[in-house]
Amino acid sequence: MTTSSSAAQTQLTIPGELKPSDGRFGCGPSKVRPQALARLAEEGAAVMGTSHRQAPVKALVGEIRAGLRELFGAPDGYEVALGNGGATAFWDAAACGLVQRRSAHLAFGEFSAKFAQVCKEAPFLDAPLVVKAEPGDAPDPAELGAAIAGGTGGAAASERGPGTEDGAASERGPGAENGSAGGIDALGWAHNETSTGVMAPVLRPAGAGDALVLIDATSGAGGLPVDLAQADAYYFAPQKSFAADGGLWVALLSPAAQERIARIAETTAAAGTLAGGAQSVGSQSTTTPRWIPQFLSLATALENSRKDQTYNTPAVATLFLLADQIRWMLDGGGLDWCVARTRESSGHLYEWAQRTPYATPFVADPVKRSLVVGTIDFDDAVDAAAVAKTLRANGIVDTEPYRKLGRNQLRIGMFPAVEPDDVRALTACIEWVVERIGG
Repeated sequence: MTTSSSAAQTQLTIPGELKPSDGRFGCGPSKVRPQALARLAEEGAAVMGTSHRQAPVKALVGEIRAGLRELFGAPDGYEVALGNGGATAFWDAAACGLVQRRSAHLAFGEFSAKFAQVCKEAPFLDAPLVVKAEPGDAPDPAELGAAIAGGTGGAAASERGPGTEDGAASERGPGAENGSAGGIDALGWAHNETSTGVMAPVLRPAGAGDALVLIDATSGAGGLPVDLAQADAYYFAPQKSFAADGGLWVALLSPAAQERIARIAETTAAAGTLAGGAQSVGSQSTTTPRWIPQFLSLATALENSRKDQTYNTPAVATLFLLADQIRWMLDGGGLDWCVARTRESSGHLYEWAQRTPYATPFVADPVKRSLVVGTIDFDDAVDAAAVAKTLRANGIVDTEPYRKLGRNQLRIGMFPAVEPDDVRALTACIEWVVERIGG
């Protein structure tokens, strides 16, 4: 075994015949296909630096909207809306324009918990119900439906949760927050938790009634199977499976979601600069002030999207790359083809980890192991950070774990643009490095 000093590790040169054809394995931003970049430099020159209100850029938006409806097999009446700010901005917009009174959430990692926090901090909403799981696991969406059907946040909503944020939840069990489940009109969780590599099903829980199902699909859309009829808002940013830059959000919205957006917007108009949320008064509801900035108005975003434009100026290069990736996905065979690629890549990664003495899939339940974000734990004898550093020095980049997880781990992006053979080459490179730096 050679020395494990940092200098020696990064000076290791992985044989060229072992290395992947493309060394980008990031979980967002992720690999952009070289062919798309070449087209951006050539054909994209015609639209770069031109008005987003004119036909060439509007044609890009129109192609994106039509392509996404085709890719996801959108049911009749679903609309594709776009806006600036990424999924982070969409959480704020959804709290303003899709949650009428109170939401319920599954929180099982950094990103799935953020929308819950947004709703908790919104002064015009009641405190949300939150069902938690430890990193590496995910709660069952059925727990949210059971909580709503039962009218409380009792045992059905709390059996699997590891902890609470306040004492109010302690009497009901460790996994839910904030007492009664009454008044819940929106349910939210992530299709894929990017920080941990856990995927969760997209389904409308039994007992959910008229509550909207809002799915954060930022790292799942385009790489995981989905029945869009099970969601009312399926939203994402394009820097992962859609192989573009960030800064944009896209949402596929059901007729029920559109009606909710319109109803809240109408209340806003009726109140002048204030919009009506709902606040319980006995068994009735009354309005509580809600100001919605135009940037966060889903009604404004939807109105502009129907005109094949965004409310404010978008990054045209991002639109170009997004349209190119959708075209590539459809030409390849659609969503089923994309999922077949991610299944092949992830299947190899997890099988490799299971047969390798020093590696273990972080997500214990095979059903919950993500097809697009693979998290692999390493034995203490192997310094995963040193492995990632050596890989990076050899042009194989962004395999580091999520920064807040704090595990001896590699995290591998396996979105549709990543070649399955490159994932095979990556594991061969990991083996080569580990043999030389320890393990």
